[in-house]
Amino acid sequence: MSKVAQDIILRPIITEESMMGTAEKKYTFAVAKTANKIEIAKAVEELFSSKPGDIKVAKVNTINCKGKLRRQGRFEGFTASWKKAIVTLAEDSKTIEFFDGMM
Repeated sequence: MSKVAQDIILRPIITEESMMGTAEKKYTFAVAKTANKIEIAKAVEELFSSKPGDIKVAKVNTINCKGKLRRQGRFEGFTASWKKAIVTLAEDSKTIEFFDGMM
């Protein structure tokens, strides 16, 4: 079963810290837990480039985020674990237009 780019990149992460990284062409995404760095890079290039070769990924850093303990009265459990990817674009690459409107 091959993965589609939409199955790999789940959503962008819009926080104060992640938005500061856009100045350095660093973009943060929640990604599928099974995705590796190569698949994430290809998915970003495929999803966000208007024409081929428009966006080039220089490097990808991934972080596995563990679920947090939460309580509801006397019941307790964990929130879902997830994976975060910080994608750095190449110097000669265009910016991702989706994030430009956020600043």
